[in-house]
Amino acid sequence: MADVSAMEKPKKSRHLEKPWKCGDCGKGFRAPSVLESHRRSHTGERPFSCPECGKAFSESSTLVDHRRVHTGERPFSCPECGKAFIRSSHLQKHQRFHTGERPFSCPECRKGFTQASHLVAHRRVHTGERPFLCPECGKAFSNSSDMVKHRRVHTGEKPFSCPECGKAFSDSSSLQRHRRVHTGERPFPCPECGKAFSDSSHLLTHQRVHTGERPFPCPECGKAFSDSSHLLEHRRIHTGERPFSCPECGKGFTRADTLQTHWRVHTGERPFSCPECGKAFSDSSDLRKHQRVHTGERPFPCPECGHRFACSSNLRKHQRGHQRSQQSDSSGDTGVGHSQD
Repeated sequence: MADVSAMEKPKKSRHLEKPWKCGDCGKGFRAPSVLESHRRSHTGERPFSCPECGKAFSESSTLVDHRRVHTGERPFSCPECGKAFIRSSHLQKHQRFHTGERPFSCPECRKGFTQASHLVAHRRVHTGERPFLCPECGKAFSNSSDMVKHRRVHTGEKPFSCPECGKAFSDSSSLQRHRRVHTGERPFPCPECGKAFSDSSHLLTHQRVHTGERPFPCPECGKAFSDSSHLLEHRRIHTGERPFSCPECGKGFTRADTLQTHWRVHTGERPFSCPECGKAFSDSSDLRKHQRVHTGERPFPCPECGHRFACSSNLRKHQRGHQRSQQSDSSGDTGVGHSQD
């Protein structure tokens, strides 16, 4: 038994040896064929070419994977959802969505990622590094895919088309969001009130209704907003900018949706109909006000006397009555402007 044990130990030791060293970087390898593959990372040699498109690769196994792009073969299927992949490594990454595994953690903030490349890109948030420059305008990006998307602003390329309506988009995520218009899918519910949204950014903005957070203050007057787009619209009050002009009468508006509503004055369009009585309106907010006639809802209470109103404008008129009454009482107390009978 001792003799056998003595024979196994050197065998294991030889297995762990990496005698084939790279002359460029000193990295060791167990076999000369593996060293040969590695050296191509230094020389840039790509001896394996695709007969379909001519694209070249440094390793034959990578060419085998690539050729599946042309054949459509996807031999690696997910046992959870059936989605198929051309590479086993892609399947492995995908399966982490099901398992929740995030093996790559940021040493700065401990945030976990399913892929090493995502961690590399994330760490630039902490370092501020933006190594990908747009050759057109010089804008810098921390992620190469963001730079590729940005360049379509210059080229006008919109390679992602909606199969329902044909509308084209510059990136796949925008198309994915748009398609929810057709499907009605709203996969992002608010944990507070259950209201669902088609876009995660819309949910984030909505949640500020519950938290009261208003992180976008106006530098002119200090008024704060929960959404950056609302701040942008508000600032036009200070600048006087009205970038949306009516082609019919030339009237300018600070918002595109306000122009759209105004345009119906010219067209006579009234697309918002009351389901109770059929009365039609050019603006959805006017329909909502009208529906309170049927429901009896009066959501605007007077803080002075508690009297309730169906619309805010009627409350404001009512409050002016309190102000006049208070001014009259004040005049009576001082004897100023008080008429004698």
